[in-house]
Amino acid sequence: MEAENSHIIIRGTGLISPLGYDAASVAAAYSAGIPAFSTVMHHGQAVPIAALPATAEAELQRLIQSDQNYRQLDRSVLLAIYAARQAAAEAGWLQEGTATADDLGVNIGSSRGATGLFEQHFNGYQQSPEGTLSSSASPTTTLGNLSSWVAHAVNAGGAQISHSITCSTALMAVANGVAWLKAGMAQRFLAGGTEAPLTPFTLSQMKAVGIYSKLADQPYHCQPYAVEKQNTFVLGEGAAVFALEQVPQGHIKTGDLVVEAVGVGFEKIQSKTGISAEGINFQKSMRHALAQLPEHNRQVDLIITHTPGTRAGDRAELAAIKAVFKEKSPAITTNKWLIGHTLGASGALSLQYALHALQHQQFTAIPFPTLLPSSSAPCFTRIMVNAAGFGGNAASIVVYCNR
Repeated sequence: MEAENSHIIIRGTGLISPLGYDAASVAAAYSAGIPAFSTVMHHGQAVPIAALPATAEAELQRLIQSDQNYRQLDRSVLLAIYAARQAAAEAGWLQEGTATADDLGVNIGSSRGATGLFEQHFNGYQQSPEGTLSSSASPTTTLGNLSSWVAHAVNAGGAQISHSITCSTALMAVANGVAWLKAGMAQRFLAGGTEAPLTPFTLSQMKAVGIYSKLADQPYHCQPYAVEKQNTFVLGEGAAVFALEQVPQGHIKTGDLVVEAVGVGFEKIQSKTGISAEGINFQKSMRHALAQLPEHNRQVDLIITHTPGTRAGDRAELAAIKAVFKEKSPAITTNKWLIGHTLGASGALSLQYALHALQHQQFTAIPFPTLLPSSSAPCFTRIMVNAAGFGGNAASIVVYCNR
C-alpha cells in the first residue's frame, strides 16, 4: 500500500548490553569489532556467555542504589527500567515530579521474565523444611512486573503491557506499540525487550536443546552462518527500549528515524524449535512487511538477521531471504557474533544495531568464514530487522532515516 499521511518516529533509544550502557559506548564497541564474551564454569565445563561489561554493570548498580524498592526486583526488570529511562530522557519525556502521563503507554517483553529471582525463590522453597517463601516471591516474579515497574520509573499512566512471544518478543512489542499509536489509543509508546538469562538452570536448558557453543577456547564463540558444521549458540543479557510517537506527514524532520513497516509470520511447528528448513515464518513476516512499503519502491539495502548461531535456524533464515528477494538479496549481517543471543531482548538490540548502521552508514564486518552470499551496500536507506522464536513465530521491522 502507498505511504500513509503519518509516520511512526523513534524519538529516543535506550539500551544496556554486553557492548555498553548507551548508544555512544555501544557504537564504539561496534567500531572495535571485539566480541563481548567471557567464560564461566557450568557443571565443571567452561561455557561462553555475554554478560554486561564492568562499565555497564556499574551504571546498573547506580540505578539500583537510587531507589530502595529496586533492590527487590529481578535483573530483567532492572535492565528494562534502565533502558526505558534512557529512551524517555532522550525523547524529552522523562519529567520528574509531574502528573502521570496517561497518553504514554508501555510494552516491555521478555522470553523468560524474572529468571534469576524465580530460580532464587525456588531454591529457597526446596531448602525450606516447610516450603515457605518470601511474601515478595509472587509479585516480583510475575511477567507483568516488567511494564508496571517501567511505567512507575518513567511516570507513564497509559497501557502497561508485558508479554512473551519467545525470541521475537521485542519486535512484537514494537509492533504492538505501532498498532496502538496508529489506532489512536495512545499518543506515545515505550516498547522493547529485556532478558537476564545467565543463570545455571537457563544455561542447562539451552544445553539440553543441543545448540550451545563448544567454542569456549576459540576467538569467536558465537558464529552465525559459520561454514563449520556445528551449533555455536551463546546466551547474552541486555535490554533495549524505543520511544515511539506518531507524527503527521508534514512534521517529519531530517534525521528522524522512522518505523516504516511491521510484519509478522507464523508456521506450523515442525521441530522442537518451530522453524522449518524453508523458514516459512520468516518468509511470511518479511513479505508482510514489504507489502506495507510504497509499491514503486520496496528496496531493502540491509537485513539484520536473527541468526542465533544454530545450523538449522541460520540456514532456514538464509533460505527464506532467498525465497523472498530472489537474486536481488540485500546485504546481510548480524550482531550475535558480538553479543550472543539475548532471547526476548535480541530483536530490540538488533533494531538498535539497525539504527546505528543508518546513522553511521556502516556495520561491523563478520571476521570468520560464513555461508553469506557476497553482497555490499555502499549506503543504507532502508534496513530490515528479523527475529524469530520457539513456536514458529517471526517478526520483521523496516526502518529508515529521513534524509
